[in-house]
Amino acid sequence: MKPRRKYIRLIALGLLAFGLNYVAPRMPVWVEHIYARLLYPPIGRLLSSLTSILPFSLAEALVIILPFLLLYGLIKAWRRPRLWLRYLERLFSYALLAYIGFTLLWGLNYHRQPLALSLALPLQPSTPEVLASLCADLLDRANELRQQVAEDANQVMTLPGGKWRALSRADIGYEQLARRWPIFGGRYGRPKGVQLSYWWSYTGTAGMYFPFTGEANVNMTMPDLNIPVVACHEMAHQRGFAREDEANYIAYLACSFHPDVEFQYSGVLLALTNAMRALQASDPAAYADLRTKYSPGLDRDLKANQAFWQAFAGPIERVAGQLNDVYLKSNQQADGIQSYGRMVDLLLAEYRAARGR
Repeated sequence: MKPRRKYIRLIALGLLAFGLNYVAPRMPVWVEHIYARLLYPPIGRLLSSLTSILPFSLAEALVIILPFLLLYGLIKAWRRPRLWLRYLERLFSYALLAYIGFTLLWGLNYHRQPLALSLALPLQPSTPEVLASLCADLLDRANELRQQVAEDANQVMTLPGGKWRALSRADIGYEQLARRWPIFGGRYGRPKGVQLSYWWSYTGTAGMYFPFTGEANVNMTMPDLNIPVVACHEMAHQRGFAREDEANYIAYLACSFHPDVEFQYSGVLLALTNAMRALQASDPAAYADLRTKYSPGLDRDLKANQAFWQAFAGPIERVAGQLNDVYLKSNQQADGIQSYGRMVDLLLAEYRAARGR
């Protein structure tokens, strides 16, 4: 009877988690003020504080170990057929526990109110002319900041002190940002570099937040210009901002508020890339004109970054992209991986607000 009661309780919790995921999208204000701002922050801070004690990424260790445990259980059940039912029951239980844990520990953040409301940034349709003006502004800033960053032997942007030092300083941007918007505040564990980053690059992944450990994980093989903004992106997830487009915008803000010019450059470059992609689709002529104004250093950085990711492109990257797309859509991010492009709406709202338009 006891095992049966255990499964009944587990299924009941699973139904509760399913019910929360069904109701939450219909109540974003409640999710924002009760879960995202009241319940989640202490959970996220506690988890990240505990795992920050470890000098390595616990998430990476779990991702490596779990497949071997699953394979061990499968082999054991295969050799003793009467264990099949028990193996499947345990597998179902663990999957259900993961679903429950994901929902309660972090997943409900997908259903909080849009970031634009929290920052009082009115979103509205913009003309291609306004978008082109935003791109020109971002390009001016990127070209100016590019003159101030350090270069390596190939004249490509490099991080003084290395990538690991940059990770250790990533939280400074959030400390400054929280002075203006307290919702970005709080002490969380610092981002962690992934030891198997080279192999991780084959999936096309720059970073990952793991809600079960509260760790913001960063690919340490990719070019230096990515490290600051990717670290800040995963730290946005760590602070309860689940949507990819919003995490990109928050990363841009955190980098912009950072005192280090390398962070500022990395953040502006992300914003410029997204905005120019939107401009290319809406006004190809304006895009082509602005593209000729990229400084030589900016061009070298972008070409080096493109060459890096192309070297790892292949079937693994495509499968990983498809899985990520399914994951985002399963959390009701209807655009899937295309939702990354909606960062431009927030950039335009900020641009208009700054100029009183």
